Amino acid sequence: MLLPTRVSGTALRSLARFGRTRLGGKALFAAFRAELGIGSIAALPDDARADLPLSVEALRGRPPRELPDAGLSPPPRPWSASSDALTEAYRKGERTPEDVTHAALSAARALGARTPSVGPVLEYADESARDDARASGARYRRGAPLGRLDGVPIVIKEQTAVRGLSRRAGTTFLSGAPQAADATCVALLRRAGAIVLGTSPMTELGMSPLGQNAKRTLPRNPHGVDHVAGGSSTGSGVAVATGLVPFAIGADGGGSIRIPAAINGVFGIKPTWGRVSRHGDVMTGSVGHVGPLASSSLDLARALEVIAHRDPFDAETRGAPDVIPGAFVRATGRGVRGLRIGIEESEMADASPDIAKACLEAVRALEREGAVVVPTRLPYARVAAPVGYMTISLEALAEVSAHWRDDADTMSPDLQVTFAAVSQLRASDYVDAQRVRQGLRREVARAFETIDLLALPTIAKTAARATDREMQSGFTDAAALDSLCRFNFLANLTGLPAASAPVGKDAGGLPIGLQLVGDAWDEATVLAACAHLERIGAARTERPRVTAY
Repeated sequence: MLLPTRVSGTALRSLARFGRTRLGGKALFAAFRAELGIGSIAALPDDARADLPLSVEALRGRPPRELPDAGLSPPPRPWSASSDALTEAYRKGERTPEDVTHAALSAARALGARTPSVGPVLEYADESARDDARASGARYRRGAPLGRLDGVPIVIKEQTAVRGLSRRAGTTFLSGAPQAADATCVALLRRAGAIVLGTSPMTELGMSPLGQNAKRTLPRNPHGVDHVAGGSSTGSGVAVATGLVPFAIGADGGGSIRIPAAINGVFGIKPTWGRVSRHGDVMTGSVGHVGPLASSSLDLARALEVIAHRDPFDAETRGAPDVIPGAFVRATGRGVRGLRIGIEESEMADASPDIAKACLEAVRALEREGAVVVPTRLPYARVAAPVGYMTISLEALAEVSAHWRDDADTMSPDLQVTFAAVSQLRASDYVDAQRVRQGLRREVARAFETIDLLALPTIAKTAARATDREMQSGFTDAAALDSLCRFNFLANLTGLPAASAPVGKDAGGLPIGLQLVGDAWDEATVLAACAHLERIGAARTERPRVTAY
């Protein structure tokens, strides 16, 4: 069985019904196995495998880099209001947190009222946002703000708990009860004075990177509203891209921060596994990370610094080293002189010509600034995506197995198709994939013995087109899905930090992202390179066609 390039509407609903039969599930699995390269895993030689991993803690290539602070000036501010611009205006009395919060809530609703919608907020926290804004304003009037994020508006992906709002992860089958408490990362941001406007919509259960969900009105791409905005952190990416907020919180199991960052032309970072607590987030399993998207590398650093803490409620954070206060922000002034950047040519060659050209030009710009480009061999990087598909989808299915048994009819047809295919995988398939994963983890750790960063495209193709009907009904498109995830699962499977920086646009004016992967716990080097790209003009967020203000 071969699926058409894209299936939507009545055909998709019929395919979902067929998939839930014994014969249909087997046929769908055979199709996805071929189209997503899953069959290539079994054909790998024995040396691609290692012992079954008993821990997914990130493997470090070498001790932490001790790179000097070059004392470079901060990167230029983005076109939209950064946290620095806002807090500076508050201190001078030119603006107030109350006025900014009121304007942001109104602008978010106006974006949602557009046709098609570019609305990045799903559920609003009007009352608590206004209360927090009044408290922030009082602190500024006393001359005692909490720091650089005091009074800064943000949004939180709907899979992460926000006190008083629901946490349904793009579904209708998970409980819509208001959350009693904030997730750890949200509580830390509030403690720093950030103002939560509400939650941002996402693809259903985070299982699609495309930015469509029949259970939600997902925002379109502000750079071209006839294109998708990527996912699964769809609303968070659009909130930043439209200038509604300087940064937003997303989550990433296979590129779900970096993909919408790239597609919407902003920055995004997936931190090292265990760097940021997942307590209060619905994401479980072995590949999911919480992290920020931002309009600048500086705001990326500020947000990450606040939420990067060990948490007694999340055992996976127990091995995280301390973050020295100000370290990530200071890293943005380090520059790149002497940094060794690895490039695997066969990976670059798998991206579209526009994307490969833009990414290579950005790397060469860093080379002119003193970085050293190093040819790097990662022969099994090509199977990271198939291993990732098996890992995240099986772990997600296991997590909601009772709902798949009892509530499958309430799931979107495209999610039903995915789970119908995945349910045909055997336990031995999953275990073999994890052995390949461990082999890949070791291969990448060996590469980081001699490099500081690995440069990859974030996505293989820019944002796909989608019609109103396809957005309403949902759709499956294995080729488009694979083009977005192709280079992202490597960092999820290894647990290494990885950022996407906006390094240009394709011939149609759609954004392109360069992905920079760092060694374990070395977010500082990733941020330093992103900031220098921004400083020299090789990366920047550009004003889209649709903006909040």
